[in-house]
Amino acid sequence: MSQNLRGALIGFCNPLLDISAVVEDGLLAEYKLKANDAIMASEEHLPLFQTLMDKYDPKLLPGGSAQNTLRGAQLLLPEGSAVFFGAVGADENAKKLKQAAEKAKLRTNYMVNESKPTGTCALLITGHNRSMVANLSAAETYSFEHVRKPENWKDIENAQFYYITGFFVAVSPDTIQAVAQHALDQNKTFMMNISAPFVAQFFMGLVEKTLPYIDILFGNESEALTLAEGFKWAEGRTLDTSDVKWIAKRVADLPKLGKKPRLVVFTQGALDTVVASSSEEGVRVYPVSKIPDSEIGDTNGAGDGFVAGFLAEYMQGRSVDTCIEAGHWLGGQVVRQIGPNYPEGELNFTPSASFAPAIEKI
Repeated sequence: MSQNLRGALIGFCNPLLDISAVVEDGLLAEYKLKANDAIMASEEHLPLFQTLMDKYDPKLLPGGSAQNTLRGAQLLLPEGSAVFFGAVGADENAKKLKQAAEKAKLRTNYMVNESKPTGTCALLITGHNRSMVANLSAAETYSFEHVRKPENWKDIENAQFYYITGFFVAVSPDTIQAVAQHALDQNKTFMMNISAPFVAQFFMGLVEKTLPYIDILFGNESEALTLAEGFKWAEGRTLDTSDVKWIAKRVADLPKLGKKPRLVVFTQGALDTVVASSSEEGVRVYPVSKIPDSEIGDTNGAGDGFVAGFLAEYMQGRSVDTCIEAGHWLGGQVVRQIGPNYPEGELNFTPSASFAPAIEKI
């Protein structure tokens, strides 16, 4: 590898300790949760966390979407390539998160809140589905004052790639704006993941403000549909998955700052991944290899793994086709685990000569 990737990737999100448990459908109904969704905890959800600890046998796993992604990318990159920013408490849970990051050779630059505990996320597994309920706590206190300190801003200046999740939009929009502007001014790569439907539902103004800076936008089919609804593109009809390709291309073509074309990547679980670029007509459609049901642990973290594989190849100058194939491969590895975990041991991705998309006009 010719390029120097030390500190090249910066990620911002909410570091959370995941409390993962296999539960019955009745528990979802009790808390009015969907089987495959991600929400922020409200007052009515707070007892759920203790219920999982008292009545189930939960696994405690290091979490937070971007931290999961950066752990995966770092496993495929030279040591020291990635740095994660977020806020934690001064407690044992923060130590567990840091230890998990260090195991993957991921460097963390946490803001420590002495008065609030590290955030947690309840992961309710039903079959192959997972419902996520996040109690941000310390994570929601991340402040731009932390990143603007000279010793921390140096990490921003040294990096070439920036990845921010939609979950972070409501936490520190000032941080997002400053990093996005830096990336634009220095011709670096700024990337964002929609992350959950509620982001486009409740923070659409912030998403629209950020979008002109975004060089690569990630999301899944549900998030794509919600984004289109936020833009009021439905025009009185109900959008469905048949509209994902059209939405991807329309988002790619929205006004953008800088000279780089915008790339939009929408995954659809076991269905085709859709990629649109403002520099290309039509969309690319990439098939996903089927994973036997007997090999599936759960789907939690699969999207984070996909982005991890994509970023690891993209940072090394690989083609979009190779990046997508790597994303599918690493997402598939995560699906075979329980929780947002990566396989033990060394990870190596080998691209195939035959992987290629179908090109469809829109």
